[in-house]
Amino acid sequence: MRKAILVISFGTSYLDALKSSIERIENKIQDEFRDYEVFRAFTSHKIIKKLKREHNLDILTPEEALENLKTREFDEVIVQPLHMIPGEEFQYIRGVVNKYTQNFASIKLGRPIFYYQGIEELPQDYTLFIKSIEKLLNKDENIVLFGHGTAHYSNAVYGALQTILINEGYDNVFVGTVEGYPTFKSVLNILKNKGINKVKLVPLMVVAGDHVKNDMGSDEEDSWKNMLQKEGIEAEAYLHGLGELDEFSNLYIRRIYDVIEDRYSEFGDTKKL
Repeated sequence: MRKAILVISFGTSYLDALKSSIERIENKIQDEFRDYEVFRAFTSHKIIKKLKREHNLDILTPEEALENLKTREFDEVIVQPLHMIPGEEFQYIRGVVNKYTQNFASIKLGRPIFYYQGIEELPQDYTLFIKSIEKLLNKDENIVLFGHGTAHYSNAVYGALQTILINEGYDNVFVGTVEGYPTFKSVLNILKNKGINKVKLVPLMVVAGDHVKNDMGSDEEDSWKNMLQKEGIEAEAYLHGLGELDEFSNLYIRRIYDVIEDRYSEFGDTKKL
């Protein structure tokens, strides 16, 4: 029986970030699951085209990757997203996987980083995430976690994470997003109300790509670092993706074991369809 793990990320056009985060996680997965062949796909078609145009790199979309595995006659496929939230990109992946259910003896989908929390018999995904990055959350510093954000209803993840951080004793950590809520303004208001005048900006992202290097930590006028400094708040930027941390990367390893052992698959989806 031929078995594959398809690791799907949003992608990045920064080759250093691709190597230090995405490729690093893929290699850890391959080292852990020696009975499987590991493959890559990106959900960002724009990044795929840019990598081909600028670096002559060929990256497959989820559809192309599954079609390739079908053609090569793999029997069992595990699809593991590297996405943080169950948002638009995860919805896209799930839709593609559903189209291929008849093409393999088994095809299963792992969950993103933020999924379950608070139900006794399920993993405490938010708490496990916080533990995986705890060395970045020094309680002697004020930390702003810089997330992506989305118009998708899964943007609620960020508010839930803020609440759970407080419950876990991290009242020095504040969650913001560049394209959703909490906004920069809402984070700024909290910092000012608390009289905070120094923070560290930490990406709430797997990869330190364009958003991190430009929107978060650059010297550009509209970067969070620069805008905070204009408001009298000293800001230091941590320019590394979470995928560079072993403890964080191990969260994906656990998710793949959950899929292999068929844990939790009956939770969170309607049984009425």
